Amino acid sequence: MMWDYGAGLWWAFGGIFMILFWVGLVILISWIVMKIVKGSSSESKSDALDIVKERYAKGEISKEEFEQIKKDLS
Repeated sequence: MMWDYGAGLWWAFGGIFMILFWVGLVILISWIVMKIVKGSSSESKSDALDIVKERYAKGEISKEEFEQIKKDLS
């Protein structure tokens, strides 16, 4: 009789750990996806700002246009 109680207890702990495992896995995957998405968007803003700086340095856009674009990208 005691053996059945102990076996049931281990099954309960196993179920809890399985749930924690899957929840942790989903959180980890979500975190990785968010880092990838956030990283790519910040890189694109940096690239765009570099292009605007280059265009301003070449004289293709005025200072007012440069400031407006820089403000829009921020």
